[in-house]
This record gives sequence, structure tokens and C-alpha cells, in this order.
Amino acid sequence: MSYAIYPSLADKRVVVTGGGSGIGAAIVEAFAKQGARVFFIDVAEADSRQLEQTLSKEKHAPRFLHCDLRDADAIDKVFDDIANDAGSIDVLVNNAASDDRHHWDNVSAAYWDERMAVNLRHQFFCAQAAAKRMRTSKRGAIVNMGSISWHLALPDLTLYMTAKAAIEGLTRGLARELGEHGFA
Repeated sequence: MSYAIYPSLADKRVVVTGGGSGIGAAIVEAFAKQGARVFFIDVAEADSRQLEQTLSKEKHAPRFLHCDLRDADAIDKVFDDIANDAGSIDVLVNNAASDDRHHWDNVSAAYWDERMAVNLRHQFFCAQAAAKRMRTSKRGAIVNMGSISWHLALPDLTLYMTAKAAIEGLTRGLARELGEHGFA
């Protein structure tokens, strides 16, 4: 695949959640091809190690960090690890998600909580962790990946669509709170 080259992305420190496969892997590859220092977080060990290998010859070989994003303490630790390696963070792409199909009538409170943790909650805690580390440079960009699924009212995705709708509100709220500090 051919990419336009954006010199402003060279050497930027980029974190991608859910970067081991699918859309996330494409995001990791695109930033790596720009010469960015990419750190990607995932639970999919095999896919992530394969992506690391595939992109190992880039200017900055992307680095995989295993983390269960449902664990807020683990999020803070993995962002500490990244900041200790990179010095700071310039870009966060909140991409991790899972669109498990389910019937609304079978949803338990535990399943609800788990789906919100997988598809929504971590976006806030990753943004919080990244923003704390972006303060040193007084600038940064946080991209929260949503979905149009909630506009389409797709079947058997009620919880996924709920989480994705909430991401719009989360993004607007964070933009208001962080914009005054130079974060976009």
C-alpha cells in the first residue's frame, strides 16, 4: 500500500489501543510508515507479535504492550511504561472495541458492565492517562474511535451501540476539558 508522507508525524510518539488486528493494526501500520514511534496496546498476543514482526524494519519498529484495558490500574501502568520509554505521548488513538452480538433479552448486569468496560470505559481512562503524560509538552491529540452503528439501529448490538453513542459525549466533554491545555 502507498501512503502520502506527512513529515510532521515523523518521530511523534503515538499510542494505539486495540492495535494488534483489524482497524487498529492498519492505524499502527500507517503511523509506522510515517516514521512515528508507535506503541500499541492489545490483549491479542499472537496477532500483535505478528504485526511487530511485519513492521520491524520501519524507522521505529512499533512496540506491542499487552494490557487488559478493562483494568484501570493496568492502563495507568502501561502508560507509565510508554512514557518511561518515549518521554511523553503526542497522540492517542482510542480504538479498542469488541462488537459481540447479543440479544437484549439475555443481557445480565455483569455482561452490561463487561461490554461497557470493553467498548467505552477504557477510552476515558486511556485519555486520562495519556493527557497526564501530554502535559509535559503542553500539546497532544486524542482520537476516540466511535461507530455509526448507533445511527443505524443494527440488530443484536444494543450494548455496542450504546457504548459507541456515549463516545461522542465523552469526546465532546474531553475536548472542552482538555482543549484549554492545548490538547485536541
